[in-house]
Amino acid sequence: MFIVSLIARPGGLEPALVSALRNATGGGDVTWLSQGEAAEFPVGVAPSNLEELCASVADQADLNLLPAEGRRKKMLLADMDSTMIEQECIDELAEEAGVGAHVKDITARAMNGELDFEGALTERVALLRDLPEGVIDRVLETRITLMPGGPALVATMKANGAYAALVSGGFTAFTTRVAAMVGFDENRANTLLTDAGRLSGEVGRPILGREAKVQALEEISARLGISEAEVLAVGDGANDLGMLTRAGMGVALHAKPSVQAQCDLRVNHGDLTALLYLQGYARSEFSG
Repeated sequence: MFIVSLIARPGGLEPALVSALRNATGGGDVTWLSQGEAAEFPVGVAPSNLEELCASVADQADLNLLPAEGRRKKMLLADMDSTMIEQECIDELAEEAGVGAHVKDITARAMNGELDFEGALTERVALLRDLPEGVIDRVLETRITLMPGGPALVATMKANGAYAALVSGGFTAFTTRVAAMVGFDENRANTLLTDAGRLSGEVGRPILGREAKVQALEEISARLGISEAEVLAVGDGANDLGMLTRAGMGVALHAKPSVQAQCDLRVNHGDLTALLYLQGYARSEFSG
């Protein structure tokens, strides 16, 4: 048994569209998790034309197919930049250093898998050399905003017994603050090195990238005594693909095209609460 999930921006999901898709797939009764925003129905077999169906409604809603069993996960493993927050921290630091446009171009190419992540990170951090440490606090306070739905996602999963880990190719100076703001249980990221109160232009080794995120998935799930199938991973960049394809539920959130192409579950319309709808939570069950 499978679940066909439909998620749109609030007020954007028309009952007529849901009914038409249910009829086209021979689905069962429709359940509205949030009126006008999220609905689902069961199907006995996976539609053979799933990609075609997804494409046909892509302008209106995210259509995803999930196994009916084991949907509610026991661990959330989340990327930070452009996932739990709306920005890329290194791009915002680069704006302060006067090299914003150049760094943003490198970031975009790296996240789309066009550049080696470690090399691209090293190159960008070098451009931040001599920035005063205080810039980090200023960026956090004036440039960084939480992705909508993040606090509700973490609070709801934790209220139902799940563990939340933030794993980022970014920097601990940001993940520690974001993790505390959103309610994560732990965080892992790279370290920006400093010298005499200024950024040295170097990052601590080893650099946390794609493989380190997979390692976090393995280590934390083993420590919790759960299987990787019981983990929900979410991210948007090429360095997230390892954990997205290994986790029981890997969600590409507003992701780069190359990432979406390699992920079965994609969210382009909804915010982070879409990850609760994918697990079968109704809005009335949300915490936080």
